[in-house]
Order: sequence, then structure tokens, then C-alpha cells
Amino acid sequence: MIVRILGEGQYDVADGAVDRLNTLDAQVESAVEADDTDAFTAALGELLDVVRSVGVPHDAEAIDVSDVVLPPSDATLDEVRELLSDDGLIPG
Repeated sequence: MIVRILGEGQYDVADGAVDRLNTLDAQVESAVEADDTDAFTAALGELLDVVRSVGVPHDAEAIDVSDVVLPPSDATLDEVRELLSDDGLIPG
């Protein structure tokens, strides 16, 4: 799966990491629904850190569509609220 972190780049993430990412995505979504800025900041930061640690930078020369687009680490709760779908930030 190709994951883009806005303003940062794309990462190739193995399918085996999807469950972990979905768990973290659910934490981000819960924090947004609760309007809890501190929990949101922590959950988003952890989600992005995991993508960076389990993912491999995608070839910058390749023009490939991202499967998932995540907000940057400095995104606000309101900005992420607008990005959320029924499946959270990560579909599935």
C-alpha cells in the first residue's frame, strides 16, 4: 500500500501493517469525535510515526497514486475532521 503524508512524501507500507494502522486510525477518529485536542495530537503523531517506521520511502521519481493520504503532523483537529470518511483516514 502507498501512504502519502501530506507535505512529506509517499511510503510503501506492507499489508501486514494495515491492522496496526487501522487501530491507530481509530484512535485519531475517536479523539476527533470527542473533540480532544491532546488525544488527537498524540494519536496522529503515533500514526505518522508508525507509517514512517514500518514504511519505506516510495520512489520520488515514480508517479503513483497513493492508496491512503494522511494529514501532516501539524494538522489541526478541525482540518482532520474534514478529511475523515466513514472509514476514518485509512479505508478498510
